[in-house]
Amino acid sequence: MPLVVVGISVVILLLLMTRLRLNGFVALLLVAVGVALVRGIPVATIPDVLSEGIGGQIGDTMLIIGLGAMVGRVMGDSGAAQRIAGRLLDVFGTRGVQLAMIVTSVLIGVTMFYEVAFIIIVPIAFTLVRVTGVKLLWVGLPMSITLSTMHSFLPPHPGPTAVAATFHASVGLTLFYGLFIAVPAGALVAMVWPRLPFIRAMDPQIPGGLVSDREFTDEEMPGFGWSLSVALFPVALIAGAAVVDLATDSDNGLLHVIAFVGSAPIALLLALCLAIWAFGPRVGRSLEDVGDSCASAAKAMAMILLVIGAGGAYKNVLVEGGISDYIKDLTDSWSISPLVLAWLIAFILRIALGSATVAVVTASGVVLPLLAGSGIHPEMMVLAVACGSIACSHVNDPGFWLFKEYFNLSVIEAIKVRTTYTTVLALLGLGGVLAGEWFLDTLSL
Repeated sequence: MPLVVVGISVVILLLLMTRLRLNGFVALLLVAVGVALVRGIPVATIPDVLSEGIGGQIGDTMLIIGLGAMVGRVMGDSGAAQRIAGRLLDVFGTRGVQLAMIVTSVLIGVTMFYEVAFIIIVPIAFTLVRVTGVKLLWVGLPMSITLSTMHSFLPPHPGPTAVAATFHASVGLTLFYGLFIAVPAGALVAMVWPRLPFIRAMDPQIPGGLVSDREFTDEEMPGFGWSLSVALFPVALIAGAAVVDLATDSDNGLLHVIAFVGSAPIALLLALCLAIWAFGPRVGRSLEDVGDSCASAAKAMAMILLVIGAGGAYKNVLVEGGISDYIKDLTDSWSISPLVLAWLIAFILRIALGSATVAVVTASGVVLPLLAGSGIHPEMMVLAVACGSIACSHVNDPGFWLFKEYFNLSVIEAIKVRTTYTTVLALLGLGGVLAGEWFLDTLSL
């Protein structure tokens, strides 16, 4: 049974990394090869399947993570991250540092991919940890939880947007309804999770090389205006392109230019160029010093990128092994509410494959025939699929490894933290969708 293969592969991966202390990159590749053999993928094609998985994952994330890490390190080494962190503390106070992370993550994450927003905000989170002396997860978890919610629940993120097109749902209404579910659910979990006893017992330290340890004086730091402008520059480009894309259906050269400039890699590349000048020659810092900051960030990212790439190989083997087709056939005959069915299929696919995108696309295809005569609002169906796809992030999800490496957690610790919070978010999302559908039905009576 395909799902048994998935379960056994996860257990073996955990044993390799926890009991044998095998490097995550190697362990993921070994398990991926084993799954490929068991699922009958021809031996001659296994290297290509692994390469495609690694290439697809690294192609999506290397530029974003690499450029974002360089922007963050340049800001950290110049004191810009400390300047922003200091202003957040002035506004929210030390006791309000979690609220500061939630508000920042909502504003930045509503239009930006999880990975992009994570990379932009995490240097500020690290600096807040260093300045206030609180634990890393106390500050970092509210940020990650809020970003996960924004990314998984709301368009214009890729999963919800793709499902909206499948269901012919209004992207604007989906975003509007989704905000009433995503913001309360994300804020609730973000405030509760760091306070749980098993989370408070963990005390990971900031990974070396990702942030400056230097304490800057007020005179040494760049102004708040410049610091904030550089941090928000890629946000403005990406968000602006998303808004233009949602607002118009025309096709012309100007829109292509806007889409190009607003793509995450280009926006971050432009932000890095701006950061190099703004926190380099403009303030009397040599380009050599700025280059050293970029090089330090790249060295710190090497193993993180390898592990994320191997996670992509594992995910691709599961997809090529026919796991998604098996789940689709299994759920075809289930007679339950289309909303619950859509959520449940996405939930199962997320557990089995790790890919939220595969989960939402497959689930939407299964439940699409049920939508026409159900009377259910298509926007709510989109949200049901989207929130199901956030559940149970674990070792077959490349985002799991990004979270684990940046917060310096063991595999078991990352499962305790991330797998649980993503599952609770999915359950709260389903509750919100069912309540929202009831409310809309009541209004239409």
